[in-house]
Amino acid sequence: MRSTWLQRGGAGDLIVVFGGWALGAAPFAALTGPQDVLFVEDWREFGALPDLSGYARRTLLAFSFGVGAAGHWIAGYGDPFDRKIAVNGTLAPAEADHGIPPEMVEATAAGLSEASFARFCRRAGMDGAPQIDIADRQAELRAVIQRGRAPDVRFDRIWLSKRDRIMPPAAMEAAWAAQQNRVEWIDAPHVPFADRPTWEAWL
Repeated sequence: MRSTWLQRGGAGDLIVVFGGWALGAAPFAALTGPQDVLFVEDWREFGALPDLSGYARRTLLAFSFGVGAAGHWIAGYGDPFDRKIAVNGTLAPAEADHGIPPEMVEATAAGLSEASFARFCRRAGMDGAPQIDIADRQAELRAVIQRGRAPDVRFDRIWLSKRDRIMPPAAMEAAWAAQQNRVEWIDAPHVPFADRPTWEAWL
């Protein structure tokens, strides 16, 4: 687990982004706003976040595999967040009915190459592919499979993309059945942020 400040200017509000697998901070590059933004990635193992106590309001935005990671992290470290937003992910990311079938996740790991990752990025709706460490990202996928379903977490808003080609929309709908009153469907790919270019629009 690695954390990087995307914006840090002494704001009263903080957004902590739990990112998806292998895409880095690129999906969020165009988002603007006055908030401080801490980006967290790499779900091979978990660790503590920096001290967040100085912020008046702390919001979690969990994206893709970061949603399941958020559930596990909160179970282990507590919940410091005033609001929690989920985007195109579930608490069971490597599960056939509520995420991606684990055999497909394993196949992605086994066949991972720069070429296959570039295809993945196109399917996700990215314009390009970030640099990738093949061995580390294989290990991350296998850690997600082995970790399994996260404990239940209540989110304040859940964004799901109708045109998601990474996380199956039907599986996401089933996964969030108990929180369906918080779900908002959008006509977007897996990486949906281009159409709403401010942080506040997602919160």
